[in-house]
Amino acid sequence: MEALLYLGCTVPVRNLNYELAARLTAERLGIKFRDLESFGCCGFPLKSLDAEDTLVAAARNLALAEREGLEICALCNACAGTLAETAHTLETDPETKAMVNERLAAVGLRYEGPVRVRHYMRLLWEEVGPAGIRSAVTKPLDGVVLAPHYGCHYLKPSELTVGFDSPDVPATLAELIAATGARSVDYPSLKECCGGGVLGISEEVANALASIKLQDVAETEAQALVLVCPFCNVMYEGQQKKIFKEAGLDLKVPVVYYPQILGLALGLSSQELGFKLNRVKPSELLKIVEG
Repeated sequence: MEALLYLGCTVPVRNLNYELAARLTAERLGIKFRDLESFGCCGFPLKSLDAEDTLVAAARNLALAEREGLEICALCNACAGTLAETAHTLETDPETKAMVNERLAAVGLRYEGPVRVRHYMRLLWEEVGPAGIRSAVTKPLDGVVLAPHYGCHYLKPSELTVGFDSPDVPATLAELIAATGARSVDYPSLKECCGGGVLGISEEVANALASIKLQDVAETEAQALVLVCPFCNVMYEGQQKKIFKEAGLDLKVPVVYYPQILGLALGLSSQELGFKLNRVKPSELLKIVEG
């Protein structure tokens, strides 16, 4: 299958390891990504300020994808949720769609729809599946223990994720981890927010939220926390040193992206998968996998 890869604003400047691993693992699993340089912001940062501008920003990307005749695959939870929600709104609200198209006309675009939007994890789940991943694994991650983090927007809006996963009891990421041969662990704050949503308003509150999960994971036997969203990474990896310093804790919790883990199981090297870009090195994990 083929999809337009939507990188969003954060991945290209902060998370090249995520992009590298996603592209390589998709190729190994028969998923063809195409780039579209004209993609812009998904609109999510505007959501609390102006709902109409958010819709137009998102719809511009949908119109560009429609012109290419392809669905969108996003790496960011917020991008995937915003674009999917916009596609749903435009499909079910003709008046809003007319308003959006009137504004899109100013840049020579029009959206008729539908254009499907899926997060990379959902694409893996629905197009390859745990069984397909298990059959493609060449280097099972035996002895690796990982703590999944889904993130708030992974299953939102919930009405658009029916048949994929449960917003209340999410399980897909844990099952995708298990498909690599690694073991997924549960922990008390599994479903809690990373805090990134309030970082621009109160760093103290954001760090306090992230600290709860980091300390929970540190108490498990997991060798790393597994993410699927670049903004969650801002909190759990980018802010980690400051969080533990302010809390007076001498801890380090390695943070990795699921495609990096998947890539290791598919026989790719840690160098190919950009592990050198991980700020908190998952040394114990890589020692188990690569010796």
